[in-house]
Amino acid sequence: MIAFFPGTVISPQPQRHWYFGWNVVAACSILTLFTVGLRLGVGPLFLPIATDLGFTRSTLSAVIAVGMLFYGIGMPLGGYLVKVLHTRAVVLLGAVCVLTALLWTVNTTSIVGFIFAFGILLSIGLSFISPTAFAPLVLRWFVKKRGAAVFYLSTGGVAGIAVITPLLNFMVENLGWRNSLILYGIGLASLTTLMGIFIIREPRASDGDEDTSQTLVNTPRKDNRTPSSPSPSVPHYTAIQAIKTRPFWIIVIGMLASGYSINLLGVHGVPMLVDHGFSPMMASAGIGVIGITGIISTIVLSQLADRVQRRKLLATIYFIRAVGFVGLLLATTDLQLIIVAIIGGSVWAGNVAMATAILADLYGVRLVGLLFGWTYLGHQIVGMISSWLGGWAYEQLHTHWPVFGFGALSLVVAAYYSWILPNTNHTAPKAVR
Repeated sequence: MIAFFPGTVISPQPQRHWYFGWNVVAACSILTLFTVGLRLGVGPLFLPIATDLGFTRSTLSAVIAVGMLFYGIGMPLGGYLVKVLHTRAVVLLGAVCVLTALLWTVNTTSIVGFIFAFGILLSIGLSFISPTAFAPLVLRWFVKKRGAAVFYLSTGGVAGIAVITPLLNFMVENLGWRNSLILYGIGLASLTTLMGIFIIREPRASDGDEDTSQTLVNTPRKDNRTPSSPSPSVPHYTAIQAIKTRPFWIIVIGMLASGYSINLLGVHGVPMLVDHGFSPMMASAGIGVIGITGIISTIVLSQLADRVQRRKLLATIYFIRAVGFVGLLLATTDLQLIIVAIIGGSVWAGNVAMATAILADLYGVRLVGLLFGWTYLGHQIVGMISSWLGGWAYEQLHTHWPVFGFGALSLVVAAYYSWILPNTNHTAPKAVR
């Protein structure tokens, strides 16, 4: 303290420091970009692999569908392992699985070997380096800015398709699909290892606590809680007890609607728009605008996540998605398509982030990985169904309205139930009756 006049004491301005938790968010988001991008951005690999190995399109599609299922199965498994082994060990195990799977993929020529390598092992490895594994860690680093943190984490998943799809296309055209996968696997394993060793770690008491917005340097804590300690107002649940509560199943309903609509749009969105009179280039551009808008909108939504009731934000996200789905069916001009794509893309990344934050608020950070993993398994199973149903329904009915219309209706239902979730961050849910 510095005294200028008798009786007058002026304290120096407290120093502020960069909170390490944001480094963890950035590292997890980058890794998510590469893993989600590879799992969902396989388009550039599809025809080269099918042609080279002599697989029919339906055969390779079945392998990818198996991969979607095991990607979903790997989510709760990864969530359980995070609880037992901690995030760093699970992420490094995922890197080993991914690299092994890709090396196996490029050296097999049989359909059985390809299913186990590209369909099963790769998907499980990628699920270990996914938001399900990262969310519990990020949530332990943040309390007050929890919503913003999980939104930034979700940016990696949204950006994955937009970034990795053209990257893989460039690599395949110049290196071939085998060399591309080997290079990708080595790069991902190396990046995961470096971030796992130097950045991805559990918070310590000496790291400060983002719950107070910014922590003053050298300010002693008044208790022994680390940033990962749950709020005393969060009831203690076992996983079985949490699954028996109504809010958990409301989150499941939303994830089912999301899985149905996202995978339906990803597989059949472009064909539907082409059938409605758009050129293939314009149809692809329209779907691409959704992803690009989703990246930008994440910044806005992240600022709202901790300032408005999360249940209302989640409900709004589902409702706007439903409007966007109907808009895609009604669009007849290029301008209408772009406008609808911007509307739909404005909430494209929001539901996963909000669902994760709400699960943490209601059940505590300790169970987030496992509970969200189970909800994401449902997301993937329904996604498999909608991927198949979109093609079958059009062949039988010669219209996209029933299957896409059901997607919009399911999103409206998800919006309604999300609206009636508990209001506060730490509310004891009522058991399902």
